[in-house]
Amino acid sequence: MFQEYDVIVVGGGHAGCEAAYCAAKMGSKVLLATMNMNTIAQMSCNPAMGGVAKGQIVREIDALGGMSGIVSDKSMIQFRMLNMSKGPAMWSPRTQNDRMRFAEEWRLALERNPNVDFWQEMVTGLVVKNNKVTGIQTSLGLEIGAKAVVLTNGTFLNGLIHIGEKQFGGGRAGERSAKGITEQLVSLGFESGRMKTGTPPRVDGRSLDYSKMTEQEGDVNPGKFSFSDETKPLTQQRSCYITYTSEEVHDTLRKGFDRSPMFNGRIQGLGPRYCPSIEDKINRFAERNRHQIFVEPEGWDTVEVYVNGFSTSLPEDIQYEALKKIEGFENVKMFRPGYAIEYDFFQPTQLKNTLETKGVDNLYFAGQINGTTGYEEAACQGLMAGINAHNKINDKEPFILSRDEAYIGVLIDDLINKGTEEPYRMFTSRAEFRILLRQDNADLRLTDIGYNLGLADEKRVEEVNKKRTDLKHLLNDLNQKKVTPKEVNEVLTDMNSASLKEKQSLSQLIKRPELSIKKVKELTPVTNEYLDKYNDIILEQAEIQIKYDHYINKEKQMAEKMKNIETHRIPSAFDYDKLSALSAEGREKLKKISPETIGQASRISGVSPSDISILMVYLGK
Repeated sequence: MFQEYDVIVVGGGHAGCEAAYCAAKMGSKVLLATMNMNTIAQMSCNPAMGGVAKGQIVREIDALGGMSGIVSDKSMIQFRMLNMSKGPAMWSPRTQNDRMRFAEEWRLALERNPNVDFWQEMVTGLVVKNNKVTGIQTSLGLEIGAKAVVLTNGTFLNGLIHIGEKQFGGGRAGERSAKGITEQLVSLGFESGRMKTGTPPRVDGRSLDYSKMTEQEGDVNPGKFSFSDETKPLTQQRSCYITYTSEEVHDTLRKGFDRSPMFNGRIQGLGPRYCPSIEDKINRFAERNRHQIFVEPEGWDTVEVYVNGFSTSLPEDIQYEALKKIEGFENVKMFRPGYAIEYDFFQPTQLKNTLETKGVDNLYFAGQINGTTGYEEAACQGLMAGINAHNKINDKEPFILSRDEAYIGVLIDDLINKGTEEPYRMFTSRAEFRILLRQDNADLRLTDIGYNLGLADEKRVEEVNKKRTDLKHLLNDLNQKKVTPKEVNEVLTDMNSASLKEKQSLSQLIKRPELSIKKVKELTPVTNEYLDKYNDIILEQAEIQIKYDHYINKEKQMAEKMKNIETHRIPSAFDYDKLSALSAEGREKLKKISPETIGQASRISGVSPSDISILMVYLGK
């Protein structure tokens, strides 16, 4: 009935879709196995992509040739660039999306690839022979062969849903949990744990009074995620709205705390620190008399609304009573209550930096199975696992992104070296090279790499090369073109900028904090004409390069220093017990994770600088 596949991907969420898409586009014959074909690429939580640091990840996926950016663009109903009041390292694109169209666009993208087959059924186990995965087993007793398997099970492994005192098995509302895989992996020596996440109630937008809320419109000149011309910016957008809880809302919610699974001990898993439930916020931040609620439409044509900021597992009657006391929600109709879900995950320290497991060859983990949270974190892991599964079975070099190349590299490096005790979420603060890893230059950093992998097409490379050439010419022009005091002083004074005493290059003027490149265009007709031949994207790139040149160069130097120790390899069977000078914790962590390089060893939590010095001396480095 079944051929042997090159790669089988288990799970049709964000990680599974990217894994299947990338492996298939590179030439592997792929089977995507999912319990429900109708929920492929389901946005299980909020209908949005991107945000702080997450938007950078989506741009990186797009630059490499993945699909998350294009799918987000095709289904977006609003676009905003966050943190524009801060430096460019913090600028983060975010889309509000049509939930149904997002899933539809992903499914169409997969179905258009003849290398992708589908199978709807629960996968209950793996076929493992001689410490190597050779296929999957299904609930019907089928055995399907594969050269590599990527597990992207999301919240489905032994998923348990909590609503007040009620609990029932499920991987998502209305869907059953997956059984068998955790138990088999544990029997093979894998370390598993439990985590928790949650979702807010969904309500009927027709029952809300938006006049009592603050409207949050999209950007006046909206952008998009994808660097390609396959998608276009929006010409019209849907607004979100902001309202607040109150002391009355909090008092109502407190009435259900004695029935809360979070407070009475029924939930054992740790939840996301940076996306707490409303009851957790009330408990942890008792001094606050209100919390922000984002009212987010779920699509162009649906009345369903996502109540962002009101994630909860309290009893449904308490949820409804409290919602009605939020301003604008007085007559609210609830579609379904919020809930918490517990699920199994596996410590990511059990993975190589390709996301292949150390315990079983050709088996890859991606997404929430690795202890992460968020669509974007899952999608980029799926992309990396799909690429590496394809490369491994075709005897190609593993694909690894370093911490100075991409946020994706930071995420995977953090996971495999530090592990996680709570759902891992990406932040700009996690990246020490965040000025290099901006959302605006992801194409310049990664498109050539994606092309060499067989993901990004030739047209993408041509566009990036043109961008590089235009940027180089513009920077040269700005350095060469000088203006005199007579030409610009009057305008500079009007702009509250210091007058010139002698000729100065345009690039020197742009370095002034109060002058943007667009303001410099206004200095004289000459400068305006000089810069008009470049589009806004090139102008923005040039301004960032000029204003942050010192910091960019400093980070590049730091990255080069890191690479010097990154190249020093540690023998795979190195015996750390013979280094008696190592700290006890350092020895334990080094033995557990078995780092491949000194650079990787230096980033393991619990391994001290003195441990690294001892290791380097012993290895003659």
